[in-house]
Amino acid sequence: MTRSSGVRIPYPPALRNLVYRLYARRVEGRLDHTQVPKHIGVILDGNRRWARADGRTTEQGHQAGAAKISELLGWCAETDVEVLTLWLLSTDNLDRPEAELKPLLGIIENTVRDLAADGRWRVHHVGNRDLLPEATQTVLKEAETVTADNKGILVNVAVGYGGRQEIADAVRSLLLEHAERGTPLEEVAETVDIDLISEHLYTRGQPDPDLVIRTSGEQRLSGFMLWQSAHSEYYFCEVFWPAFRKVDFLRALRDYAARHRRYGF
Repeated sequence: MTRSSGVRIPYPPALRNLVYRLYARRVEGRLDHTQVPKHIGVILDGNRRWARADGRTTEQGHQAGAAKISELLGWCAETDVEVLTLWLLSTDNLDRPEAELKPLLGIIENTVRDLAADGRWRVHHVGNRDLLPEATQTVLKEAETVTADNKGILVNVAVGYGGRQEIADAVRSLLLEHAERGTPLEEVAETVDIDLISEHLYTRGQPDPDLVIRTSGEQRLSGFMLWQSAHSEYYFCEVFWPAFRKVDFLRALRDYAARHRRYGF
């Protein structure tokens, strides 16, 4: 809002919130639910930059990002999304200083516990569990066990995840499986194809992501679901993850629905 002099006068918070809600409702009302992606992958980027910009600590940034996940799941449930993959910790993140990594792992563990305790979601870990501390491994295993029979959204928590690592692990798993059967290496080489490797991925049995969202303005995948995202649509959002709003989510879905998906080039 501006005066004739050109001086910008901010809207009062109550009015700004009302305008935002009305706009979000308008976008949602125009959303074609038949065109909603069934599997969405999200790169939750920008926690640290959000914290710096807001005068907060890195840990507070990660905590704010974790708190946003429950909102996202609510929006997904409202729009009939079936699978949600959340990249919480990459293999590269494991090299961060102990002073940052330890609190971050604690936040992730609490987040996974909360997802399991909710009672609606099915939690599945994607990543190399052996790279993680024993306490984190235990939390992930327990969450998968407790939620195995839930009927809601399948939530993939990507912790200790790297796209190249996943493909290497899939090939290793495939070779070990055939070694146990005593299959000659030459015979294995003759039978390896895309479907066979897919059966050994962390997400085996799941549909590939239709849409990948990355927050914070970065326009790259950084190794996220390299194999599965071959035909995914990408949506890059300027906002930092802790500030991600429902209207940002709805805009991503609207953008996806407006695209004509092609499986070549």
